[in-house]
Amino acid sequence: MRLPDCHSFKDFRMLAKRRLPGPIFHYIDGAADDEITYRRNTEAYDACDLVPNVLAGVDEVDMGVEVMGQKLAMPIYCAPTALQRLFHHDGERAVAKAAQKFGTMVGVSSLGTVSVEELSETISTPKMFQFYFHKDRGLNDALLERAKAAKFDVMALTVDTITGGNRERDLKTGFTSPPRLTLQSLMSFAAHPMWALNYFTHPAFELPHLKDHVSAGTNLATSVGDYFSTMLDQSMNWRDAEELCAKWNGQFALKGIMSVADAKRAVDIGCTGIMVSNHGGRQLDGSRAPFDQLAEIVDAVGDQIDVICEGGIQRGTHILKALSIGAKACSGGRLYLYALAAAGQAGVERALGNLRAEIERDMKLMGVTKIDQLSVENLRFRRR
Repeated sequence: MRLPDCHSFKDFRMLAKRRLPGPIFHYIDGAADDEITYRRNTEAYDACDLVPNVLAGVDEVDMGVEVMGQKLAMPIYCAPTALQRLFHHDGERAVAKAAQKFGTMVGVSSLGTVSVEELSETISTPKMFQFYFHKDRGLNDALLERAKAAKFDVMALTVDTITGGNRERDLKTGFTSPPRLTLQSLMSFAAHPMWALNYFTHPAFELPHLKDHVSAGTNLATSVGDYFSTMLDQSMNWRDAEELCAKWNGQFALKGIMSVADAKRAVDIGCTGIMVSNHGGRQLDGSRAPFDQLAEIVDAVGDQIDVICEGGIQRGTHILKALSIGAKACSGGRLYLYALAAAGQAGVERALGNLRAEIERDMKLMGVTKIDQLSVENLRFRRR
């Protein structure tokens, strides 16, 4: 399989599996415990049917949206994800350039592998910084100030990683960041020589936002679950989130909201957005799918705060279903990470291009020319 053969999410996943060493592929691909929630995130869309209208004159379609003050040319953006230079040596650089080409937002993680400063100089389209709340308050202040100085447009505080999820695939493969050199990992690297060549011949892997404060992840190999459990502040509460929101003093979102009560609290503390998300099924297995929670959250706060649906999105129809319920936009990680691993910037561009083409085609088939013409009247739900 080659990049031109990748027409869907599943195609990119297959190509990424061929090109990545086993532990690294399974880090992207895996989730918590029995991975029930991971599967449910996508399956949730199957219980919802689209009801199209016809004869609507759909020769021109506008799929632009405005979310948290950012104008996006398409209603899907690249969610922040960690450790991207493990998957392809260009990492966030490739994703950011691809996002700019399609006029959408890119998220950058606290555990990112390219600095906010470099990315700010690289692209001019909207940028989101994802904030992990560490025990080290000095590190927290440094993260906020760097993102602010780099003129990032949105801050998103992740709130569903108060401890690491039980990612059993990582335990079985021995995945760490950076990769620990063992007999098993060396054999996997040898079986994927192009990945190994790129990884070991390009600038050394590091976590630029953390390296001056912690050694874990840059100089000291650790699993992401262990990092969350040992480095992040498990005493983080609503007061901390409110103070961070005030310090940022701009577009501010909570990432990982799943209940109506928490969505209402997010409004109360001054947030301008929430990501309805369960961290891609990587934290609490058995939790509800974001799409299944979307309607009640939109009904409760959708007129007061921008609601983003994140999780399990693989198709343009998934995006249209979420927008019909009332989400302002959607976001995802795996939908571009497999493509990044498969072919770098060209892969991400193809993945976003595929989604854009699907959204445009599906809007025409639905009989709508603008996103705000979608509504719950276009949907019917099956009993499961």
